[in-house]
Amino acid sequence: MTDSEITGFQSHHKDFTTITGQTPSLELLAEHRDYPFAHEAGIYIPETNNLWITSNRCVDPNGSKTQQRVYITRVDLNTSPITYEEIPTDIPMGNGGINYDKDSILICGQGSMTQPSGLYRMSITAPYTTELLKGDFYGRPFNSVNDVVVHTDGSIWFTDPIYGYRHEYRPEPCLPCQVYQWCPREGTIRAMADGFGMPNGICFSPNEKTVYITDTDRLHGDGTVFDHRASSIYAFDVSTIHGQPFLTNRRLFAMADHGIPDGIKCDLNGNVYSGCGDGIHVWSPGGVLLGRILIDGGVANFCFGRNGEIFALNEHRLWRVQLGAGVKGALLGL
Repeated sequence: MTDSEITGFQSHHKDFTTITGQTPSLELLAEHRDYPFAHEAGIYIPETNNLWITSNRCVDPNGSKTQQRVYITRVDLNTSPITYEEIPTDIPMGNGGINYDKDSILICGQGSMTQPSGLYRMSITAPYTTELLKGDFYGRPFNSVNDVVVHTDGSIWFTDPIYGYRHEYRPEPCLPCQVYQWCPREGTIRAMADGFGMPNGICFSPNEKTVYITDTDRLHGDGTVFDHRASSIYAFDVSTIHGQPFLTNRRLFAMADHGIPDGIKCDLNGNVYSGCGDGIHVWSPGGVLLGRILIDGGVANFCFGRNGEIFALNEHRLWRVQLGAGVKGALLGL
């Protein structure tokens, strides 16, 4: 194992240099001391070279625990230095998100005591209108929808842990901690996987034959850490049975040794990246830890930009990571 404190990259396997290239870099793009503005989502819009992010929970020190909010920020990467603005929205406790269509993004609203948790579509141009697309499983409200990915067939897959209840801004759960598939075209919704402590991040492999789901049960809503609980990534085969997808062959793909594996993405070569307690970890498609992008304080989520760019969300700080130019995120193929 070799370390480089200058670049913030740590190699565990010789193949990591294929990913980092010869001159990887780590650049601080923005810092916001007032609140942790760079926590989740991480949605890169290539047409405008903008980035959409959600903050961590912000609690009013003079209010009750139910009076919490999350801010959504649009980052303009075209300026130097970059500029960013807080976007007014009624999405309750936004968290994970993804590109949806040319005019909008999809944000996971974790919900509140009065507003439903679910999948919200948000326009990426003013006046930034929002619409709840799906907020229940056959009438039973979701717990705290956390992260989402869109399949090329148009179906939407998402995780639903009970973090909102643990953080005391959601009522008692009405559903198990599960992973769902919703097909807007057909109007169907299915529970696809259970048995998680806290299902969190989700992504597909480049060929969509494998789905990766993180379990962050090690960290509970009150800040308590349970070292004997899962801080792991599970892989499933996406099998077709009677013409419908099922998740089969559940297996432990990897365990994060620092913090929890939160947001998760793949590159076009099938390597798996996840935000962890000391930065971003990178595994081979076979589950071997290749290396780490070390960022003090850890990374909850991130996204790929263009030609080896990664935008890493580090709570009060936003970083740009430059890997080898040949590295491209599987989601956008850039």
